[in-house]
Amino acid sequence: MASFGILFFFAVTGLTLNHVDWFANQQRTVQAKGVFNKDWLGGTVQKLEIVEQLRTKYSIKAALGDFRIEDAQCSISFKGPGYSADVFVDRSTGQYELTETRNGWGAVINDLHKGRDTGQTWSLMIDLSAILMTLVSITGFALIFFLPKRRTSGLVALAIGAVVCYIIYAIFVP
Repeated sequence: MASFGILFFFAVTGLTLNHVDWFANQQRTVQAKGVFNKDWLGGTVQKLEIVEQLRTKYSIKAALGDFRIEDAQCSISFKGPGYSADVFVDRSTGQYELTETRNGWGAVINDLHKGRDTGQTWSLMIDLSAILMTLVSITGFALIFFLPKRRTSGLVALAIGAVVCYIIYAIFVP
């Protein structure tokens, strides 16, 4: 039972990943403009002040993905599950343009399934889940050998399932 929630989550998100078109119309994009303090964009760009102002003003909770500094402009990107925000800053004027995209709950759970833009802690959760599911599968397989009445039918079902999967792969997957 310890693995039920994990197994259920990855089973459902496996289905949603296979049918991304079911959730395609949930995307919401917002654009905004503003001006930063020009002193922050001088010789040494004040990254922390810029990022914190964006987080405060636009309620951005996603991780900072990239902060690029060039002669004429800076580009900043935030990434999270089902979320992205990109900011382009003109260093000479301090003016910026923000494009924020929220892709809905379908994209969020799909990104969680894949571990995309989720951070180290969620990546560890995926690894632990995979280990737990592997152990549950192995113990389930091992149990068939302690059930003499079900052993033959269980091993036949295992073999048929493996062969059917291989045939589908060999015939239908390019």
